[in-house]
Amino acid sequence: MSTKTATDTRAPVIEDRAQLVGYFAGGEKPQNRWRIGTEHEKFVYSTKDTHAPSYDEPGGIRDLLMALTEFGWKPVEENGHVIALSGPDGTVSLEPAGQLELSGAPLENIHETCAETGRHLEQVKAVGEKLGLGFLGLGMWPDKTRAELPMMPKGRYRIMVNHMPKVGTLGLDMMLRTCTIQVNLDYASEADMAQKFRVGLALQPLATALFANSPFTEKKPNGFLSFRSHIWSDTDPHRTGMLPFVFEDGFGYERYTDYALDVPMYFVYRDGTYIDAAGQSFRAFLKGELPALPGELPTMEDWADHLSTAFPEVRLKTFLEMRGADGGPWGRICALPALWVGLLYDQGALDAAWDVVKDWTLDERQALRDSVPKLALDAPVPGGRTLRDLASEILDIASAGLASRNRLNASGDNETGFLDPLRDIVRSGKVPAQRLLDRFAGDWEGNPCCIYNETRF
Repeated sequence: MSTKTATDTRAPVIEDRAQLVGYFAGGEKPQNRWRIGTEHEKFVYSTKDTHAPSYDEPGGIRDLLMALTEFGWKPVEENGHVIALSGPDGTVSLEPAGQLELSGAPLENIHETCAETGRHLEQVKAVGEKLGLGFLGLGMWPDKTRAELPMMPKGRYRIMVNHMPKVGTLGLDMMLRTCTIQVNLDYASEADMAQKFRVGLALQPLATALFANSPFTEKKPNGFLSFRSHIWSDTDPHRTGMLPFVFEDGFGYERYTDYALDVPMYFVYRDGTYIDAAGQSFRAFLKGELPALPGELPTMEDWADHLSTAFPEVRLKTFLEMRGADGGPWGRICALPALWVGLLYDQGALDAAWDVVKDWTLDERQALRDSVPKLALDAPVPGGRTLRDLASEILDIASAGLASRNRLNASGDNETGFLDPLRDIVRSGKVPAQRLLDRFAGDWEGNPCCIYNETRF
């Protein structure tokens, strides 16, 4: 989730709706300025007894953040608590129960992204050895109950924890018990944004399947391969989902603005404090009628904050966020940007991917989204095939897109090799969660705690 690193008290007040629409247009960039932003989260645990450390305990999350400053990271505070770090490699931040996230810097190619990921993991592992902490690459805690997990001292999380049970049954699980990998990508124009949004949304279930890595809940198989993905189906229907309007004629910045305005608010940030506005309307805010701040008009910073509280499968800010993947190990962190960059950053690949999905109906897209958390690559797709069949075709398109980009490392290799972990999954027919379940039923002898040795960084 987003972490505020500063408040701009000079942010302009919103005077008309055109400013909201213009916010998205302001993200347009020519192709030579397109960048790749990769985010990944991981669970933090004590190597002594595998408990999830609290913020304040000795060797806990605060100490972890402060130890990372030895590598040049700068602390970001909220109400006297260090809740994030900033540096050349982006931002290190905390999810609600202490999951540690790297929101990477915008980079030119996946070679740089993978190097950034490697630097970060080397740093946290070095700190972890000193503090007795380990890090898991999974989509969901395999053994922890909600009650066993701490809460980080961030104001927006307090508001969300209070609001989540009012709008769904699994929102607290989303906050406390999940981890994800995410990729943020640029667009050149409104039309380019719309095409990328449509392809990304239609194929997000494929990413969910390939990265499915959350088959355990409280030490038992939960009946899903990506329980993290299932959680989003009962988190908050007002701010999640497949956004059918994206596929309607005329979709663009205006229509997404309308959607975002109808997403209920969580908060307003003023003078270092999160003010509870849960369930209130940004449309009322535009009129100076927000109950939480009567008579006050929103700023563009408020609009940016509000956009970060919508959680669809693909999200628009001044870039597009691909949000469908479970957390996983180092190689798959690099594979996710390879998949989406290959599909979306080369026009030939983008057109080819759109040709594959453009005739799917709303019901077919939703059916695929609904079936993937349990079935992964065995989910049926339109045309009588399975998602595994489609995956091979889509990976070929992504590989062609990466080859066309021809971004080389010092050894002369292009970016296509970063797709290899996904090709291995497709060839085997088993997604990561299925391999874990096989181990659970086999040499783990029904003890999912063995997963700590298997999935730690």
